[in-house]
Amino acid sequence: MKIKNASVFCVEQGFVEKDVYMENGQFTDEARYGCTHEDRDGEQVIDAGGLYLIPGLVDIHFHGCAGADFSDGTPEALRTISACQLANGVTSICPATMTFPEETLEAICENAFEYLAESEGLPAWAALRGIHLEGPFIAAEKQGAQNPQYIQAADTALYRRLQNAAHGLIRLVTLAPETPGAEAFIRELHGEVHLSIGHTACDYACAKRAFESGADHVTHLFNAMKGFGHRAPGVLAAAFDAKHVMPELICDGVHVDAAAVRVAFQIFGGERMILVSDSMRAAGMADGDYTLGGQQVHVEGKLATLADGTIAGAVTNLMDCLRTAVAFGIPLETAVRCASYNPARAIGVDSVCGSIDVGKDADCVLLSKEGLEIRKVFRKGVCVQNVGK
Repeated sequence: MKIKNASVFCVEQGFVEKDVYMENGQFTDEARYGCTHEDRDGEQVIDAGGLYLIPGLVDIHFHGCAGADFSDGTPEALRTISACQLANGVTSICPATMTFPEETLEAICENAFEYLAESEGLPAWAALRGIHLEGPFIAAEKQGAQNPQYIQAADTALYRRLQNAAHGLIRLVTLAPETPGAEAFIRELHGEVHLSIGHTACDYACAKRAFESGADHVTHLFNAMKGFGHRAPGVLAAAFDAKHVMPELICDGVHVDAAAVRVAFQIFGGERMILVSDSMRAAGMADGDYTLGGQQVHVEGKLATLADGTIAGAVTNLMDCLRTAVAFGIPLETAVRCASYNPARAIGVDSVCGSIDVGKDADCVLLSKEGLEIRKVFRKGVCVQNVGK
């Protein structure tokens, strides 16, 4: 397949007018494509003039959508989630758990691996690239919408049991570095899995030690952590000083103010920021009452709250977060990078997804230049969503 005349997003150059070729589920180049198409009469060519072509988005922190949650631990839930994500231009997913007891987390991990085997090679679903273990190694002081009943100290043996159940699918672990066992956990595991600071009340010094020990990520910057102060700069400043760290941001217009979004991008730059949705099962659903991590959540518009008023997960998909970031003043090419290439790199899957490069999965999205509306979604070179031009 050939897509011609699109404004194509390239990681280093931004948007470039060029043709894109897809063959056998991967992006290829004109030379190799031509070699396999001596008779071009049956070639499928899409004229994408006046449209943007961007990589399929990569969401590495979300819990669910369309009435289903990753932590439901069922094949049906994962199929529903991945189909909904794909329809919204998210072609790669790394869904997050919640704070649960070990047996529940183990079942969630086992279900993910079974889904991976089932979905392999099927373009109708988003690609499962990993699992984000968000909890149970967090601070009760900053539990957010996590269930405090199941919070526990960081435990490498527990992590390894869960990783075994997941057959190596866990790629990111959120933990509070000030809690018992957390610093030892980071030192021992930093070469095995990506470690993220989040749901934490730690100060600058503690966060700095965590980053120096191998943590390389921040879970939903600003949320569920102490704020920045000129004498107590906290996680934000420690992450800024540790240049290998990539912070994620929920850009739904609820979790973080527009001015704070601009500040974060100015501080960390487009090379380090990551956009995530942190969406829950209510995303794409009507207002009403839902659950998240076993707790009741009430949804009105874009706001999801627990009974005590605590903001819970988001109800906005990643493509809408990208659009919101642009509306807040973030350049489109920066927002696209932070919702595709950067998250893929943060969990170590950028060799197969996250950009329109030769040899990677042919996952991409055609967007209108007016309103950034989805026109077509491709998963491994197959058009799975077609809204027309």
